[in-house]
Amino acid sequence: MTRPFRFGLQSYTASSAQNWRDQARHAEASGFSTFSVADHVIGAGSALAAGNHAVQNVAAIPAMAVAMEATSTINIGSRVFCVDYRQPVVFAKELATLDFFSEGRLELGLGAGWLQSEYEAMGVQWDRPGVRLDRFEETLTLIRAHFGEGEVDVHGEYVNARGFEGVPKPVNGTPPIMIGGGAKRVLGIAGREADIVSINFNNSSGKLGADGVGSSTAEATAQKIQWIRDGAGERFDEIELELAAYFTVVTDQRDATLDALSSRFELTPEQLTQHPHALVGSVDSICEQLIERRDTYGISYITFNARVVDSVVPIVQRLAGT
Repeated sequence: MTRPFRFGLQSYTASSAQNWRDQARHAEASGFSTFSVADHVIGAGSALAAGNHAVQNVAAIPAMAVAMEATSTINIGSRVFCVDYRQPVVFAKELATLDFFSEGRLELGLGAGWLQSEYEAMGVQWDRPGVRLDRFEETLTLIRAHFGEGEVDVHGEYVNARGFEGVPKPVNGTPPIMIGGGAKRVLGIAGREADIVSINFNNSSGKLGADGVGSSTAEATAQKIQWIRDGAGERFDEIELELAAYFTVVTDQRDATLDALSSRFELTPEQLTQHPHALVGSVDSICEQLIERRDTYGISYITFNARVVDSVVPIVQRLAGT
């Protein structure tokens, strides 16, 4: 099944409250289907530098609420929430409230957490991946129960809640759930549970780096999709596959740009040409790349960083819905 393209815009920063509203409105007016924020908490310093990560200067939930208030049709999401950063019942209620106030425009992105230095800086327990994923699965069970009918009754090793109805109820039932990750187990869970699977780097090192970028080559992405398929079974065709085009440069100097980028990530220019998270070239050539990759991988949902929004709007307006 070939899904029509849709596009998301993700922003990490706001220079002012008005700037944040303007970013969301610009995304809505330009044909993006989703405006999202990541979920990182700490500011500049040695901890964030250890993880090689940029600063996100606004907190996800209030930033989403402001974006929802500023817009009327676009979905608003987080790509993706780290479930370890919040008490699960409070988190579920906050999510349901966002969906309630936006009249059903919440796109719910969830992940098991990966940035070790941020955990440690915040005083949050950094457990091995298997424990974080167990806790993630229990949190997902709690969220579904909170959004559903009847009293919540969840008994897990890490998440326990009982004896109450989750309120408010989502406007249109459980909002679409995106699960993001890049390793075998989380992608298997995503195949089983998600409406949208966000295919990402394998960041098991706990920080950003060349190894993460190298974990998402063309061959590695094909393997990740097989892991999703294995988890999904017969429901695979119901899943929307999403991917962030982290390395997007709209340019007529394609070869020189590929040479410069490849040296940063310990890849050859040829590898970067085929790298699913890289889109380098003219508007025409990037559109061709996206169509080819949808044919190859089934990936129809592409998220761009807000820093390249003006250069990619022609791509969005050409391909969205096709």
